[in-house]
Amino acid sequence: MTEGTGRQPSARTWIALAVGLALVAVIAVVVAVTGQQQAPQPAGATADPGRSSSPSVPAPAPSTASETPPPVAPAPPVAEPVSVGIPAIDVTSGLLRLDLNGDGTVQVPPLERDDKAGWYQRGPAPGAVGPAVMLGHVDSAEYGPGVFFDLGALQPGDEVEVARADGTVALFAVDRVERHPKNAFPTIEVYGNTSDAQLRLITCGGDFDSGARSYEDNIIAFATLTGARPA
Repeated sequence: MTEGTGRQPSARTWIALAVGLALVAVIAVVVAVTGQQQAPQPAGATADPGRSSSPSVPAPAPSTASETPPPVAPAPPVAEPVSVGIPAIDVTSGLLRLDLNGDGTVQVPPLERDDKAGWYQRGPAPGAVGPAVMLGHVDSAEYGPGVFFDLGALQPGDEVEVARADGTVALFAVDRVERHPKNAFPTIEVYGNTSDAQLRLITCGGDFDSGARSYEDNIIAFATLTGARPA
């Protein structure tokens, strides 16, 4: 089932989200030693040999629609998420609330031994119409594999469970998992408005650029709401 309508962020917020993802890429630093464990990469991932190591992500182009859509009655609000579970890759994590920093960039989860995923709270809540966004680290130099280390191993049909503050669990099914160079980030696909409830799980991937101290790609799991159940 599909639940209530989430508020749609402004173009300025999309830009802030893009900058925040850039910070995620910079902060996710790999352990630069021989024998470093490699995070799984999505099957069929494409590489661009001419890509830059820049972590910049383009903002979506402004809408060119000339007609105003008819008004829609507001739907009941959807409860905020409190945790995320991904059984296929053995992930269970409380969710941090990610907002904006003073400079307008999106906050990212801190790098800690028991790191957690974060939900961007100015976007839709998981289960509301639109793309809810969660960020998580792939690894760190100090603590090793992060909460989303195995994100690239997800397969279509794998379930994502998001527990919410009202005692319900929103259920999502993975549609696809992709790897994209930072200079070809699919901003519209990730952040563009949708007619149903969607979820995006994002981390870093691809090769590690030791000079820039960041990964060259992003791993993105796209998922669609399939229902809800009591916790």
